[in-house]
Formats: sequence, structure tokens, C-alpha cells
Amino acid sequence: MNEASINLAVDNTPFGDQKSIYQIQTESILTLLKKAGLSTKDVDGIATNGVERFSSVGMAEYLGINPKWSESSFLGGSSYLTFVKRAIEAVEMGYCNVAIVSYGSNQRSAKTRKIGGVIEDHTPQKYFEYSQGILSPLSLYALVAQRVFHEWDINSEDLAEIAVSARKYSLLNEKAFNYGKNELTVDDVLNSGIISSPLHKLDCCLVTDGGGAVLITNDTIAESLGLPKIKVKGFGQLDTHISYSQMPNYLITGAEQSSKNALNQSKMSLDDIDIFQVYDSFTITVLSTLASIGMDQPKNIIEKFKSGHYSLNGQQPVNTSGGGLSYCHPGMLGLLLVIEAVKQLSGELDNRQIENASTALVHGTGGVFSTHATMILERLG
Repeated sequence: MNEASINLAVDNTPFGDQKSIYQIQTESILTLLKKAGLSTKDVDGIATNGVERFSSVGMAEYLGINPKWSESSFLGGSSYLTFVKRAIEAVEMGYCNVAIVSYGSNQRSAKTRKIGGVIEDHTPQKYFEYSQGILSPLSLYALVAQRVFHEWDINSEDLAEIAVSARKYSLLNEKAFNYGKNELTVDDVLNSGIISSPLHKLDCCLVTDGGGAVLITNDTIAESLGLPKIKVKGFGQLDTHISYSQMPNYLITGAEQSSKNALNQSKMSLDDIDIFQVYDSFTITVLSTLASIGMDQPKNIIEKFKSGHYSLNGQQPVNTSGGGLSYCHPGMLGLLLVIEAVKQLSGELDNRQIENASTALVHGTGGVFSTHATMILERLG
């Protein structure tokens, strides 16, 4: 059995240019293949979703390929971490040799947050939760925030620190939606207006176009092409609920178990991780996730945001691209988190490069803390 690794990653954020989802994904894929010295003829595995009902089949047809392996499961923001893991397994088992994991969305330019291929009619949450007039998923995350405020003695000023940190990173990222804008202050966040109490506008992720692609091959092909090898050293996944009313714990989420499994598999601890890329659909998502994976007590996590512990020059950099709060959020962010980790571990970045970064933890969250996937990456060589 051949060992496989993640070899290259590219992101594509066409802000201001209305393109189809197929165009956004194809641009990413072709850029990725050119960078690797390959063509579409070499691709025999593909994973994607959110394009249409038969997402991977449609994407393959658009590219003019006939993959031997494909995947298009829908798990929201954690989907793409599971895709990467399954693509690596497919390559190692010999089901395919060159796999592409890709994502794209044009939700901003198309003026819709609908994701292709997702049918939400006749679901229990539609009749028993959405029928009450909530803004989904915003109001449900706001309810989690209210519980966190009560149980953990957290307030709006505390959450604002997470948005402030994200903006600092995005000002170093030329592909970020907020690149070139001003730094945020806590007051900016608090004065941006309540959207769903207690969450303000700047507690919420962006709504943008964008996407990207990741290349996965076996080590023999990678070596012949001179490509870097980034190994998935550990992986954990946990699905806990779909209806908010069935969420088993409103404070500590399934990220606790998925990250524990990933770390155990990698034989690493959090102290061995150089960079952290965690889903940030809202500021509360970041706080809850970091607390759930065991980074620290909630109050201490906020203090660490204030002190710069999670900043570029801090001890545990978090969301170095600017994340969904300040870089981009094209419907689902999971693959963009993997891409940022791969770029950091490959040493491709300039002014936001974390020096000597060799390990990364990536965590994806789908639904309202419904699905969780954690991946531990390590650069070889």
C-alpha cells in the first residue's frame, strides 16, 4: 500500500467578479494542477459538494474527467476535512492515484446563501425550529452565546476580542475580503449593531464568493514531481445532532471528542501543535471550539486573545488567514482552513508566515455545532 499525503493547496477568492460555482472551482483546480506539473488527464479522484445534487459527478463532467473514486457527502463546514481524509485513504488503497478535493461558492455575487444540492424541506427543524421565525443559523448560535455568557461569565466585549484578532491577520492576507481596511477595535464590534442578541454584525462571518482546491497523491508520484509531503497524522470525527433542540451540550461540543481522537492517533498533545485553524462562523464558534478541544478555560482563552498569545508572533497562532470572520466565508469554510494550514506548513507565505511551523490542528464545524472533524497535519522534511 502506498502512503499518501497532501501535496499542494490553492485558494480562489474572486471578490467582485460574478462567476459560476463551476468556474470558481475549475480556476482553483487548473491553477493547482499547473503548479504541480499535472493536467486534468492525471486526475482520477475527486471530492466536492454544494454544486448540485450530484456534485462530484457534475464537477467531473465539467472538467472532462472520469474519476475512479469520488465523494460528495454533506456534513456542512466539517465536510472537507472528511473529504481530505477519505481521499488520502482512497489513494493509499489504490482506488485512485491523483485526487482533487475542491470547493467553490458564489453566494455573495449571486445574492443568495443557498448551497447547491442541499434540500431542507420537510425536515424536523424546519417545522419545529425555523417556523418560530429564527434567523438560521445565526439565532441558534446566538442562543449558544447566551448560555455561554450565563455559564462561563463571558460578555460581548470578550467575544469582540476574537473578531479583533481575526482582522489583524486579514490585513496581512492580500486575498482577504478585509485586506487593506482598518484594524478593528472592541468598540467597533460593539457598535456594529445587534443582529441576534447577543451577537453583533462583526461577531458574524463574512458572506463572500470563494473556494479552493487541494491535491493528494501517493508518495511515489509526489517524489517524482518534487512536491512537498504533508501527512495527516491524526483524524477524529463526531456527529452529535441536527436539530438545535437535540444538542447534547450547549457549552462543550463534539469538538472535544473529535480532537481527542485526532491527537491520540497522532501521538501528539496540544503543546506539540504550531498553528491552529478552527472554524469561525461566529466569534462564539471560536471560543466554544477552543474550550472544547482543551486549549484553556474560557476566561483564560479570552485573556490570551487580549495578550496576543494567539497572534502572529504568539505562542499558539489561531486562524492565520483571518478566517471566516475577516478573510472569506463562501458558505462553507472547511477546505479554506486546510488550505491555510498546508500553505503555512509548506512555508509559502510571506508576511504572515509562522516561522518553522511543522504541525497544525485544523477543526471543521458543520450545522449548529452539529458535525465535527479534527485533523492533525505534519510537514515531512
